[in-house]
Amino acid sequence: MRRIIGIDIHRTFGEVVIWENGELRHAGRVDMTRSALEGLGNRLAATDEVVIEATGNSMAVSRVLSRFVARVIIANPLQVKAIAHAHVKTDKVDAGTLASLRAAGYLPEIWTPDVATERKRRLVARRYQVVRHRTRLKNEVHAILHAHLIPKCPHADLFNGCGRAWLARQPLPDDERSAIERHVRELDRLAEDLDILDQEIAQSALDDLSIKRLITITGVNLTVAAGIMAAIGDIGRFKSPGKLVSYFGLNPRVRQSGLGAAHHGRISKVGRSHARAMLVEAAWAAAKAPGPLHAFFVRIRAKRGHQIAAVAVARKLTVLCWHLLTKDQDYLWARPALIANKTRAMELQAGKPQRKGNQRGSAYAYNVKKLRDQEMQIAEQAERNYTRFVARWKTRPSKAEVRERLNPARQK
Repeated sequence: MRRIIGIDIHRTFGEVVIWENGELRHAGRVDMTRSALEGLGNRLAATDEVVIEATGNSMAVSRVLSRFVARVIIANPLQVKAIAHAHVKTDKVDAGTLASLRAAGYLPEIWTPDVATERKRRLVARRYQVVRHRTRLKNEVHAILHAHLIPKCPHADLFNGCGRAWLARQPLPDDERSAIERHVRELDRLAEDLDILDQEIAQSALDDLSIKRLITITGVNLTVAAGIMAAIGDIGRFKSPGKLVSYFGLNPRVRQSGLGAAHHGRISKVGRSHARAMLVEAAWAAAKAPGPLHAFFVRIRAKRGHQIAAVAVARKLTVLCWHLLTKDQDYLWARPALIANKTRAMELQAGKPQRKGNQRGSAYAYNVKKLRDQEMQIAEQAERNYTRFVARWKTRPSKAEVRERLNPARQK
């Protein structure tokens, strides 16, 4: 006999509703503790299915209950709200809605990552939070200087040795100087935390062939590759590159009704926001290096501006990642010396010993200017080939030109 248990979980408790034979039955509350959830699991059958919404503690609940039931399904809360909008909203109604949608086959479930992927996501998310905190502190220091009419720092970085020496000489009130000193001390502490997180991310990426394949792309470093793979998990769950683009929220919104033409707007931004930000960051780096991606950026920038061009390159990178991961191939226009340098930097970041003396590895080629220039020439040649290729494309005719071709007599 099929039973579906819907649980509307909160921080401290969950409301339990059981769907059985087309009827809903309230089964009380369960505390959000491991012992209480194990007690609930002991009362369930091995053929039952449990449905919960994606929240901060949903993965922990899934891990505990999955040992007692046939399957634990995590639903997308935004899509559940869109499908089953109700005027009466209580915990019992929400739990019953989850169970009913699963019974009817309309439950929008999400993919549950494995333990290794979940760990990568936590590491990447923590690193992102540390970087955001550092940026916020730096902006506060710049705001203090701006408020007291202090000119721009003449050095490249305000927070390196020369920049800090210049900062200490500026005329500021005592309270503002104390605030800056607190911010600088906090920046130093966060830098230590960032080094630890980077080391853990690099250690987990040493044996990851997918990450090594992604860093062959121009503009993609270890941090970006690890963030993309943490968000993707299993590439096999995306049947086409468009699915992956939509997952990252880089697909444009489309509005169309009746026989009218479809109107494409801004990107949806529905999906993994952190991975999307990393892809845009990689797009800016790829736009500065010679190669087909730079030519693509320049072509879009001439029509739509540099901001839209960067997002377009991020979308192109997403499609490229899908093809590389599904076909087990490296980037065609990869620069071997640069890739070796990235790989060696990843090994050093993971804590591997340095090579001294005559122990030269493959990354040494990046230090030879002649080899670097040869690789740059090949990349520039690929960029010129792409430019000549797209120059032969014919622009799409306007609506007025199409009407003129279809009705030449009317124009006379």
